[in-house]
Parts: sequence; structure tokens; C-alpha cells
Amino acid sequence: MDVTKTAQLSITSDTSSFASVQNGVVQGLRVGTAVLQAVYGNTSVTANVYVTANSDSSSTTSPGGSTGGPAGGSTGSTSSSAVQVTAGSDGKVDATALANAFASSTSVQVNISGDKAQLPASALLDAAGKSGAAVTIVSDKGTYTLPLSVLKLDALAKALGVDVKDLTIVVSITKASGDAVTGIANAAAALGGNTIADAIDFNVTAAGKDGKSISVGFGTTYVSRTLNATKAIDGKKATGALYNETTKKLSFVPSTFDGKVATLKRNGNSIYTVVENNKSFDDLANHWAKADVELLANKLVVEGVSDKKFDADRNISRAEFAALVVRSLGLTSVSTDSKFKDVKAGAWYADSVSTAVYAGIINGYEDNTFRPDAQITREELAAMVVRALNYAGVKSDVNAIQAANVLAKFKDANKIVWAQNEIAAAVQAGIINGLTDDTIGSANQATRAQSATMLKRFLSAANFIN
Repeated sequence: MDVTKTAQLSITSDTSSFASVQNGVVQGLRVGTAVLQAVYGNTSVTANVYVTANSDSSSTTSPGGSTGGPAGGSTGSTSSSAVQVTAGSDGKVDATALANAFASSTSVQVNISGDKAQLPASALLDAAGKSGAAVTIVSDKGTYTLPLSVLKLDALAKALGVDVKDLTIVVSITKASGDAVTGIANAAAALGGNTIADAIDFNVTAAGKDGKSISVGFGTTYVSRTLNATKAIDGKKATGALYNETTKKLSFVPSTFDGKVATLKRNGNSIYTVVENNKSFDDLANHWAKADVELLANKLVVEGVSDKKFDADRNISRAEFAALVVRSLGLTSVSTDSKFKDVKAGAWYADSVSTAVYAGIINGYEDNTFRPDAQITREELAAMVVRALNYAGVKSDVNAIQAANVLAKFKDANKIVWAQNEIAAAVQAGIINGLTDDTIGSANQATRAQSATMLKRFLSAANFIN
């Protein structure tokens, strides 16, 4: 018998502030946690329901466990298939409840009412070995989805001098305040834009029982977090942005949008917001690359040579493009001594080149030079973009046979000097097209417009923009 269709079943909410129940249908009213009680005969079951965003839509919750699916809207990263656990008011998560949740699913959602979740590492050990295992922390400020593979629990415990059983992973989602808020507003205004979401500080640390803690790094893994904007987001004008408290500047973060929800992807922690711009350049009025250039200008990836001039058909140097690739990946600059004898420490591009080398985007020449001022060729540009795509987790490599098949239609393919596989991969991924139907023009010097268009295609292929 289907008890959900009998008059003997009643479902009630402990508070009508967060969720209401009418005829067995649960509707989210505002962000918060409601406890539902289902009574059938002499049997009573409770379910925690966390409303993650205001919504006019409703969802049906059926009794049968200690957790329930989210009512109302979602902040973008949560899934109805995720097993839910609710943290205590202090953010602490019960180890047994968390371990049991991961025993039944690789996707677990932890609902918090404050700014942080304290996850006992002992409850994550077994799940960390499961492919695709992830925990999503959900608060009224946003969400943070952590693949367990980025949590090197043994190494973190060793660094803190504790056993894993005494290790806690602390995930915080905190609204920025004070100087940071002022700095972000000033930085957005300096760019000619404005913020359309609260600035949120996302952070992950590992703590020992003695209170000592260390930051948790993610390596090359891009980790997703969501922010809620104050209005529907126009993806052509908006971008997720990182605020650097040292430089007081905003920079691009790979981000996609759905309604008022922004999903930001990055392999690090920081303060994030959403910035809206409306850039245009007078010299692009009838240019074929106008839409792509202005899109990336709004996303803080490319800049004009002046406020109203882009100079689209000018050639672009190797240093300039290296800086654009680093920016497109949302990478934090690495300041190290350059491996190249022609890249001086004080050069404007030195950190970008070092960062690109560190990420495996550029290699340089056999004579230990980078030749930063040389105009980049389409061959070099294609190779750098394909390496960036691989760094972003999109495998686009092709073997020699596949490359030969892809390049067969280009009559000048024999002029490709060294990047046959990379150019073929770029063509196959839709990042680079021929100059004509049957020429690839690998030796041609690339223009600012061509580089912007290739970066836009790269960002789309990596799902870094939508």
C-alpha cells in the first residue's frame, strides 16, 4: 500500500518559517532548516529538510529516513541524490552520521546554520578511496563542493603531528566584511563595473586537537563553490571574480551562471564575488571578433590598449599571450626565478611566465630562452591553449595517427614545425579553425582578435564559462 496517498498519513513541519506542508507537499519558504514529522498509525519518522534558497517551486518529500531531499530551490551544486547530514550549531558533524552517509553514497551534503563545518577526518578515510566521492557544504551564503581526493588526510595529519583520528577538516563560508568590502567596491568601480553578489570568503583548513591548523591546497583540481547574486546574472556581462587583499584588485575566476546562482571553479581559496561589466571598444564596431573580445573584456580576461580601443588586428607577443592563458585559468601568480635567461625578474610578464611554466603551459626554446617579445605564431598559440585545456582537466591529446587524419584536409599541414599533435588536438576540440577550408596557417603570426577567440573557445570547452 502506498502510504503517501492515505488519509492516515500526516506530515507536519516544526516551523512554518522555513517550510510548509500542504497535502503531503513540502514547499521551501526561506533559507534554513525545518524538521518534518511523518506519522502513520503508531509509527513516527522525522526528516531534516534544508532550504538552500528561496523558491516558488515545491517538492514532495516522503518519509522514511533521518534525512530528506532539499525543499524549494537549490544553490546550484546540491543534488537530490546526495545523502544529507546536518551539522550542530557549532558546525561540528557527527563522525558516525558522516561515515554512514558516505557508506551509502559517494555524494554527501552537510547543512550548516553558521559559517563553518567541522568534518572529522576519521569519517572521511574510507570514502576518500571511492571514485567521485565528494562532500558539499551548504549554507545560506553559498555552497562548497570538495572532492575527497583533494584531502590528503594522512599528509595533513603528519604535517600537524597528529593521528588522522584527531584531525578535523574545517570548511568555512564567511561573508567578507570591513576593509575587504570597501576594497572590492573600489576595485569593481576602477574596472567600470559593480558587484552583484556579496563577497564570500571560502576557506578549507586542517586542524589538530591542539588547535593548530594549516591551509588545505587542491593541487590542480578545480573545486566548485556557489554564490547567490542579487539578480538574474547575464553571462555576457558578468564574471566570477577573486579579490586579492594584497593588490586590492579583482581578477577572473572560471564561472558559469544559472539564474541568480554563480558557480565558481578554482584550485584555491580566497574571497569571491560576482562582477558585472559592460565593456565596448570603438574600433570593434564592425569587427568579426567583436562579440568574443567584449565577452572576455567583461570577464576580466582581455584588456584594451586604452579604455575605448582594443587594436584587434595587431599581433600579440609570446609574453602577452602567456599572461592571458594564466588569467584564463584563474591561476595565482608564482613568483620564482625564471628558468629563461631572457626573462628578467623585474619584467611585467615575469610572474606570468613563471606561473605558466609551473603549470606546464610553456616550455621555451632549446637555447634556454623564452623570447617574450617575439610575435606568437598560430602553432605556438594552439599548443599553449591545448596544454591549458589539459591543465583544466579536459583531455584533448591525440596520437600521431589521429593527428594525421585531422590535418589531412589542410594542404599546408606539412609546414607545421613541431606541434602537429597539438594543432590537431586544437582543431578537434574546436579551438582553432583553418585560415581557409584547406589551409591552417601554422606559421602565421596570431592577432589579438584570434587569441581572444581561441581563449573564448577554450573557456567554453573547459566549461569555465557559459
